[in-house]
Amino acid sequence: MRLFSVLAFGLATASAQQQAHTLTVAPGKSITLSLPARLDIAVAATKLPRVRFFAPSPDGRVFATTMYSLADNRRGAVYVLEGFDAQTHGFTKVTPYLEHLRNPNSLAFYTDEKKQAWLYLALTDRLVRYKYSAGDSAPTGPPQLLTRFPDYGLGYKYGGWHLTRTVAIATLHGRPRVYVATGSSCNYCKELEAVRASVVSMDPDGGRMAIVAHGLRNAVDLRFVPGLDGGAVFATNMGDDHLGDQAPEDTMFEIDAANRQRPTAGAAALNYGWPKCYFDGGKAVLDDTPLPMNPGEDAKTVAPKPAGPPQGDEDSVYGEQKGVAAAGTNLAAQTHTGARLPNVGAVPEPLTRCDSVPAAYTTFSPHASPLGLAYFGGESTVLANSFLVALHGASHPHIGTGYRVVRFTAGNRKPQDFITGFVRTAGGKTVVRGRPCGMLQLGPDTFLLSDDFLGAVYIVYPKK
Repeated sequence: MRLFSVLAFGLATASAQQQAHTLTVAPGKSITLSLPARLDIAVAATKLPRVRFFAPSPDGRVFATTMYSLADNRRGAVYVLEGFDAQTHGFTKVTPYLEHLRNPNSLAFYTDEKKQAWLYLALTDRLVRYKYSAGDSAPTGPPQLLTRFPDYGLGYKYGGWHLTRTVAIATLHGRPRVYVATGSSCNYCKELEAVRASVVSMDPDGGRMAIVAHGLRNAVDLRFVPGLDGGAVFATNMGDDHLGDQAPEDTMFEIDAANRQRPTAGAAALNYGWPKCYFDGGKAVLDDTPLPMNPGEDAKTVAPKPAGPPQGDEDSVYGEQKGVAAAGTNLAAQTHTGARLPNVGAVPEPLTRCDSVPAAYTTFSPHASPLGLAYFGGESTVLANSFLVALHGASHPHIGTGYRVVRFTAGNRKPQDFITGFVRTAGGKTVVRGRPCGMLQLGPDTFLLSDDFLGAVYIVYPKK
């Protein structure tokens, strides 16, 4: 039997043998999740409002970001999760490390050649780093500002369009680099700044910044996987919203790898397609919708909201969002009149054909919203050589895609259900129960999973 067939059989078998677990996340509030029968799941922490991503510290603690609520995006925090109880499978101590932050979506740790550890924190308008020492309960000094990012966008109630930033650190091409993803300022437009809808990389001190990927509308997670392709950086990415409920597919890309030839000095970064190329059936397709190009243009006549089943403004995970889905989101955000924001190179011209767009590593259902990803190597038993990706779920529940964790391998890149139960149907209506977000591997078959809808952290581990 060929390797591909073996892998496909293994994934299908794991998906078929699911077992349901009912978990209490708060008094009177529970969720029932199903996952492979060889694994167990428990609630490791609760009361973490909009908990997002994790990072392991050099001294073995777990740090987690939270973004508080959609009504106030300046009350985010970083927490330390510690004192893990092997009997209850929960953390006994959850303490704030930093508070009053603007959308602290992601963080990472790095130890430099002088053995100084640093905590990198990606906020809406900036990337900062703090000196870190073992056992710190708070930073011991002010942050170093490494770079600024655009912090404006569509002015709806929770603060703008794609205001999360993601940071990852990788050693590739012989040196450490810090990677940061910045989402677009719009749904479908030509951006005014090259740093939008891109991934930049820089030295650990912020120097030698360069764009490594254009055309990623909203790459919400970046992950360095040392065990693939000599070491590779992967990004999950969301497609745009003006093509209806059945398109485009969401994507995951390998955006940098040790075995990939480094671009020559001055060479343009690879363009992953947005805004003019989207994925359908696993292939890049040219979008023939006229592209709004000028700030004063009437976007309603250029890219109208697509026809579809009737839905009210309340059909959103985020609550009532009057006007958010209007075609005006297809215009680039305008710059502030104050200090000039950073711009790295020129804004690339929208593509007119899609044959140069890199192949997606895999694709997901339209509007599934892939966020956190993790890779488990050969040391794992249940999860050997597998990717897991958290599909946050469509913002309009009637679409129904996402709301699960999926699994696939480098050999068989067709995602299969791994954890389900975050959404259900009641009375003919889709009801969102939870939204998986970030992941952190703790052991060969053990990982944390955040749920930013319920403010909970789950731990998945092998059954004894």
